[in-house]
Amino acid sequence: MSSPFIWLQHIAPHHAVSRSAGRIASSEVPWLKDLLIRRFIAAYDVDMSEAARSIDEYTSFNDFFTRELKPGARPLADPAQNILSPADGAVSQIGRVEQGRIFQAKGRHFTAAQLLGGDDEAAARFEGGAFATIYLSPKDYHRVHMPAAGELKSATYVPGDLFSVNQVTAENVDGLFARNERLACLFEGPDGLFANVMVGAMIVAGIETVWSGLEETHAPKLKRREFGAGTHKFAAGDEMGRFILGSTAVMLFEPGRVEWLEGLCAGDTVRMGQAIGKRVQPKAGA
Repeated sequence: MSSPFIWLQHIAPHHAVSRSAGRIASSEVPWLKDLLIRRFIAAYDVDMSEAARSIDEYTSFNDFFTRELKPGARPLADPAQNILSPADGAVSQIGRVEQGRIFQAKGRHFTAAQLLGGDDEAAARFEGGAFATIYLSPKDYHRVHMPAAGELKSATYVPGDLFSVNQVTAENVDGLFARNERLACLFEGPDGLFANVMVGAMIVAGIETVWSGLEETHAPKLKRREFGAGTHKFAAGDEMGRFILGSTAVMLFEPGRVEWLEGLCAGDTVRMGQAIGKRVQPKAGA
């Protein structure tokens, strides 16, 4: 172990800690939720000027953490030309899927198949394609949106650990994003098959989606759900889900579909809806 921080994460009871945090964060006791919200805003310098509601209007800390924004707070880049950032946050890594592997940090990778919960068929379609990992910090807006238009094909809950997902942990824990609990969502649209994977982290109390509500998390078994044609269709920029105390979104696109913007690199700050890539029209017959 490279530091006490990493060592403590290896021995900590991840799910018990997260469940306890979730119970506290969901409390609607006025004095407790107000104390948590106000101290969190002060500690992380949260910009409340763009929030749709005032501090006193939230029913719990979770309600505040998943807060909606004022209309127009996140204008969308032209989706006819661009791939949009699915969330506020920072680019953890960005690049290409090579030999089935996704770059995590120096000397550390994980595979697309691992990330998708063992879906080798879907993973094979992303070989040579584009990936981007977006880390949502505590102060960020924690709703996750569609980077492109698409129809939901499947959603796979993958059980796992709940390590922190900050840069220090990414540099020191093998296969971090394919090791943590996650919800791998596959969509099919004008840009081919793409994935938007919501990865949990330490004290993440839950993941919600707009099609199923609160997903079952901290569960022991993988669960894959398939969706019929026309069941759930989304435009670029539509909300698809939200994190209750967390975390990271990982996107995968098929080869020849997306070119990330020149100069966009690890560490760059992004906002939901801004252009992070260009759509590439496939050649005739491709």
